[in-house]
Amino acid sequence: MADIVLGIGAAHGPLLSTPPEQWDLRAKADRENKSHWFRGKAYDFEALLKARAPGFADQVAIEVRRERHARCRAAIDVLTAKFRAVEPEAIVILGNDQREFFTAELTPSITVYRGKEILNVQHMHETSPGLNIAEPGNAPEQGITYPGSPEFADHILQSLNGTFDLAQSDTTPQNSIRHGIPHAFGFLYHTLLHGAPPPSVPVILNVHFAHNVPKTARILELGRALQKAIKSYTGYKRVAMMASGGLSHFVVDEALDQKVVRAMETGDESALLEIPENVFKVGTAEIKNWFAVISAMNAEGRKYHSVDYVPCYRSEAGTGNGMGFGYWE
Repeated sequence: MADIVLGIGAAHGPLLSTPPEQWDLRAKADRENKSHWFRGKAYDFEALLKARAPGFADQVAIEVRRERHARCRAAIDVLTAKFRAVEPEAIVILGNDQREFFTAELTPSITVYRGKEILNVQHMHETSPGLNIAEPGNAPEQGITYPGSPEFADHILQSLNGTFDLAQSDTTPQNSIRHGIPHAFGFLYHTLLHGAPPPSVPVILNVHFAHNVPKTARILELGRALQKAIKSYTGYKRVAMMASGGLSHFVVDEALDQKVVRAMETGDESALLEIPENVFKVGTAEIKNWFAVISAMNAEGRKYHSVDYVPCYRSEAGTGNGMGFGYWE
C-alpha cells in the first residue's frame, strides 16, 4: 500500500522564466488585450486601469520586479530541496491544458495520461510577445522524455471508474499544437524537478474551455478519490502529489489569492466553495488545479506550509501573476 508522503503546489508562468527587466514584453500584450477578466467581469486595459485606480505603478518599478523575481526563484529552490529530501518514488501531477495537448476537436474534462513515456518539448509562439523568452523554463531546447507509469495510471482509472467519467490518453495527440505534455506539467518537470522526475501520472484538467469545466466541488471530490486510489496502490510505497498553476492572473487579485492560501493553511474547503465559479476565468482558473491536491492532503491530515506568496505585477493596471508556492507534509 502506498503512502502519500508529500504534496506540492507551485505557480507556473512566463514571468518566472523571464528576466524582470523584460517583463514589459508581456505587459505589451496586456495593453493590447481587450478582455481582461477580473472578479467575474471582463475589461479592456483602459477600463481595468480605471477600475483599479489608483493603480500599481509603484509595483512595476524595476527594483520591485527584481525583488519579486528573486523571491519566486528562491521559493522554487525550496520546493526542489523538499522533494529531494522526501524522495517520492512516483508522482501524480494535476495541471491544465491550454489547447497545447487537445484541440477544439476534443476537450475532455478530466484526462489521465497513461503513457510509458512523457514527451516535453518547447513550443515557440509566432505572435504572442513575452512567451518565447520563457520557453527554456518549460522544456530543454532539444526536448526530453520522462518515465510515465501506465500501471499506476490504470489503477487510478479503475479505482475512479463508476464515480468519475474519465478520459485516458496513451500518447500525445498527433494534431496537438505543442507536440508534448502541456507546459503546466513541463515547468514542474524541467524547472522544479530539474528534468529528473520519478515515474509520474499527469492528470490533465480542463479548467479553461466551456462547457465541461469541472466545478470546485467536483474537483475537491476528485482529490479525495485520488487519495483513496493512491493509498490502495501496491506498486509504490512513497507517492507525491503536485499541482501546477495559478494563482490569480492575468489580473492579480491578492485578496482572492490570500483567501486560497488561508483556506489551505486551515484546511477550510468551505472557503473554497464560497468562491463564485465565474471568478475562475483565464489564468485564474488554474487555481482549480490545486483543489484536488488540497482535498487529498486534507484527507491525509497533512498541514500546508506556505513557502511564499509573491504578487508579480507587470503593468500599472494590475496585470501579472500572483505566484503561490507551498507544500503539505
